[in-house]
Amino acid sequence: MSPLFRRTAPQDRLVTLVRKPGCHLCDDAQVVVEKVCGELGVRWEQRDITEDRDLYERYWEQIPVVLVDGEQHTFWRVDEDRLRQALND
Repeated sequence: MSPLFRRTAPQDRLVTLVRKPGCHLCDDAQVVVEKVCGELGVRWEQRDITEDRDLYERYWEQIPVVLVDGEQHTFWRVDEDRLRQALND
């Protein structure tokens, strides 16, 4: 089967929340990521943009940023339904 049509099981996915300390939008995003990932059994991690030069250069104007399997999914605000759909595709 072509990788374009292969579905990845939720437990094989990884969500990364790129954030910084003291960011209220980041806190809001984390609530959504924790909820959706918890419901679906998806692994998630958070990365501090102030501790990673590459992430800082790439995303400093967009935080919080959510990556799904290393690809940018969204930034600033996380829509629960959209994240759930992306993880089920």
